Amino acid sequence: MKVWMKPIEMIAWFNQESMPIPLRYRITLKDGSQQVVQVDKVIHKEEEKLAGNRMIVYRCESVINNLQRIYELKYEIHTCKWFLFKI
Repeated sequence: MKVWMKPIEMIAWFNQESMPIPLRYRITLKDGSQQVVQVDKVIHKEEEKLAGNRMIVYRCESVINNLQRIYELKYEIHTCKWFLFKI
């Protein structure tokens, strides 16, 4: 997987423990166009603390451009921002 760490716009829902669950996201590509990706499956979820910054890392699976892809999303708890970390 290649590290991207690009900010994305996310639609997510929150469970009773206030943990976000990603549903779909939109990313701006290099040519300026936008692509919407439906999160088909969350394979793994873990919390990490990097330089005092708490983040939740999701390993997900989706069909992107007719290919089944595994990628990682990061949710920054303090700022409530989402990132496409690896794809």
